[in-house]
Amino acid sequence: MLTLYIIDNCDTCRKARKALDEKGLLYKTHDLRKDGLSAALLEHILNRVPLAEAINKRSKTWRDLSAADKDYDTNSARQLLIKHPTLLKRPLLEVDDSTILVGYRDGDYDKLSG
Repeated sequence: MLTLYIIDNCDTCRKARKALDEKGLLYKTHDLRKDGLSAALLEHILNRVPLAEAINKRSKTWRDLSAADKDYDTNSARQLLIKHPTLLKRPLLEVDDSTILVGYRDGDYDKLSG
């Protein structure tokens, strides 16, 4: 089953859900704000998505960080993501054991099948 990692009030996440619903694909959601982002889940994601691709530098959370926090290394980035799950780009769609799709644009899920 697909897993869609979201923030509930994110417009792009809503579009992704609608696209999956329209295709009739079964999926479960994991709200990063409500359900949390554990260290184990973060590692699971980062084993499939490069760190640079995973951090949402266009988010309000990113803009609100101090300059020191924005000058991150691999370890401090992990700590920031655990502390601020909204720094993770979203939606993230876990397709299989090795693939997580980052973000959503119309047509991104067209090749998926149930």
